[in-house]
Amino acid sequence: MAISPRGIIGSVRVLGAMARVTAPTLVDIARDHLARSAVDERARWFGRRVIDVLDVKLTATGAERVPSGRSYVYMSNHQSHLDIPMLYATLPSPTIRMLGKTELFQIPLWGRGLRAAEFIEVDRSNHDKAMKSIAHAAKLIRDGVSIYLAPEGTRSRDGRIGALKKGGFHLALDTGTPIVPVGIQGTIDILPRGSKLMHTGVPVKVTIGAPIPVEGRELEGLMAEVRDFLIKNVESDPSDSP
Repeated sequence: MAISPRGIIGSVRVLGAMARVTAPTLVDIARDHLARSAVDERARWFGRRVIDVLDVKLTATGAERVPSGRSYVYMSNHQSHLDIPMLYATLPSPTIRMLGKTELFQIPLWGRGLRAAEFIEVDRSNHDKAMKSIAHAAKLIRDGVSIYLAPEGTRSRDGRIGALKKGGFHLALDTGTPIVPVGIQGTIDILPRGSKLMHTGVPVKVTIGAPIPVEGRELEGLMAEVRDFLIKNVESDPSDSP
């Protein structure tokens, strides 16, 4: 798929949107007054803004399956860096913080803003640090925050579902938090792994599943249930029903 001038402009405008959410956050940090509600509002604005500037043809279903009033562990497949704004624009929980790889936190200023906003850096090359990240996520859950993570751990090269890692499932089991599986189709066609420029006008489908209770469940069964959901809702034709 060739990059169009609209795609180049859209990529620049997405970077501009990143700056627009980062700048006031850094100001709040300097004033020692970064409110969780302000982060929530900016994250959702960022998601809507990315959809707008890239003219994403978004279809989202299933938000009504997720009851309000409690924390969840959201788990999706991982096709692109654009998964994150799509999820912030569509997931129903009011406060969501994400686990992300160290590389995202190394972006100048953006990384500082992420840390201050309670996003969770995961260094998979260091087991002790990774365990501290999971403990941080558990603390946020107990404080009413929902957590998002991509259990594949890395972006897919072809859109198919890779092997799932156990860390997020342990988090859900240890905290008794239901898992909400989420399938994402299409973001790989906006910004594939290894690409720096974005395509516009791409259809994206987000399918939100019903919460999966974890009480009395075994790790392997939970992993299999989430994987089955992802395969059904990601590897099928985008025009299929959820």
